[in-house]
Amino acid sequence: MWNDIECAKKEELKALQISRLTETVERVYTLTPFYKEKFDELKIKPSDIKSLDDIKKLPFTKKQDLRDHYPFGLFTVPMSQVVRVHSSSGTTGKPTVVGYTKRDMDVWDEVMARVFTMAGATQEDIVHNAYGYGLFTGGLGFHSGAEKIGATIIPSSGGFTDRQVMLMKDFGVTILASTPSFALHIAEVASKTGANFKEEFKLKAGIFGAEPTSKGLKEEVAKVWGIDYHEVYGLSEIIGPGVSCSCKNSEHLHIFEDHFYPEIIDPKTGEQLPDGKRGELVITSLTKQALPIIRYRTGDITSLIRTPCKCGRTMVRMESVVGRVDDMIIINGVNVYPSQVEHVISQTEGLSLNYQIVVDKKGHLDQLDILIEVSDEIMIDSVGEMEKIKKDIQHNLLTNLYIKTNVKLVEPRSIERSVGKAVRIIDKRK
Repeated sequence: MWNDIECAKKEELKALQISRLTETVERVYTLTPFYKEKFDELKIKPSDIKSLDDIKKLPFTKKQDLRDHYPFGLFTVPMSQVVRVHSSSGTTGKPTVVGYTKRDMDVWDEVMARVFTMAGATQEDIVHNAYGYGLFTGGLGFHSGAEKIGATIIPSSGGFTDRQVMLMKDFGVTILASTPSFALHIAEVASKTGANFKEEFKLKAGIFGAEPTSKGLKEEVAKVWGIDYHEVYGLSEIIGPGVSCSCKNSEHLHIFEDHFYPEIIDPKTGEQLPDGKRGELVITSLTKQALPIIRYRTGDITSLIRTPCKCGRTMVRMESVVGRVDDMIIINGVNVYPSQVEHVISQTEGLSLNYQIVVDKKGHLDQLDILIEVSDEIMIDSVGEMEKIKKDIQHNLLTNLYIKTNVKLVEPRSIERSVGKAVRIIDKRK
């Protein structure tokens, strides 16, 4: 355990959250014209927020709001107090820009120290950080967190996979931090060299995130490297990586709710949903100075779990993100998330979890092609055997997801790899 607050009693945590929420509401109302206007439209004053339940009275914040006030319009401190700026890629418009004060950076380091501690990391460990550095929050977020606990950090960033393999072996890396798809790619490259994973690598755990991941993919990453799999969740608008992480006792992720207050809402109505019900994750930052965010709609689909965890941490947990509201694809009226397709693929032996979903129109109907790489180990002696595998997957997708698909089995490593988030969907209808 990095911080005793992770095991706080419910009453103690609730009191802290209410205190921090009311301070944050007062801050944004006083210092951000955008929020003052939103509050006034709803006829809400900071004094109206007296309990956690009152958070329902507050307006939502969306990614577009940050773009509309690009670059620094939602900051509550002068730039002289901003020590770091990050931003998104801006692939769908203006990038979202986020800023950090010195205290914000201390909070970020704190929550990332909790993440590394959950993964069993100490100052004796060597962390290989294959997240991208630069304006993306992943690389530097992990970097500072590793330094906070005193671990040795290797800032390898993404790409140059042959070199990644060499450094991991030669430096005796014990913790890998990367996207799960890139972790598999590194393993593929290492396998091609004939590497003996047990003898040549010292990995004991990995911290993976930045993309929705099925249980099958997690198991494959853990198996190929022989390590404990820890999932981290975060987003730049809130802080970066470090909003939540899974411990050794649960695949669910502990949310550090002394800093980030979570809700689950119906993405269509905006109404709060009960624990255990899947919906859109909404987060309110409780301690941010430079860019406090009220009820930020993450677009991520998950659920909240409050049953006790064996590790002793008492904070609410979240289910692994099953997809995004905006990543969801609608196939002839059926809602489908890539992670659901991935789960079906993971049930079939002989296939890798490198796949791509291609959506197109055939007349007035949607057509769904799924390209799936076969694994190096698979031995298929006949065209008939290949056809059987394809038909089995198509049948399982129809039975479980109610979608008709055209499955295409392709050669190993024939689908283009990404050094960051895997590109799973190509929607040609757009």
